[in-house]
Amino acid sequence: MASRALSPAVNDPTTAVLAIDQIHRLLRYAGQKNLDNAKVHDARGTLRLVFPTPDWDDIVDLAVTEVRQYGATSTQVVRRLRAMLEHLVDRLPAARIPALQSELALLEQTVARTFPELEDRRRANRGDLQGLGGSSGRSDE
Repeated sequence: MASRALSPAVNDPTTAVLAIDQIHRLLRYAGQKNLDNAKVHDARGTLRLVFPTPDWDDIVDLAVTEVRQYGATSTQVVRRLRAMLEHLVDRLPAARIPALQSELALLEQTVARTFPELEDRRRANRGDLQGLGGSSGRSDE
């Protein structure tokens, strides 16, 4: 939904931010779960089936990469993504942090490349749980 909202034909970053809200909830939920469920044992404990499932890095990549790429020119999208990633870093177990920090680094590179004006870059690099893009709604308040 976020990717569709950010397509050139639609160009609706506000809808994308609403989708990021839902992505945030899903990542917070998944980040607290045991994702190592790709093995099925019988009643005696004998391994009977092994099948591939997405791991945490896969889930984070799927949830963030295209939204970051498609929303790179939208201040509110990059601010909301930053707030989401920072919040998850603060709340999830240590094993989940590296994938989130990697996404934060990619987001910083995206902002540096996309916003040539210093003030625009400063605003875009500030997390905002609402994604407003101005000076209000800062996540550190």
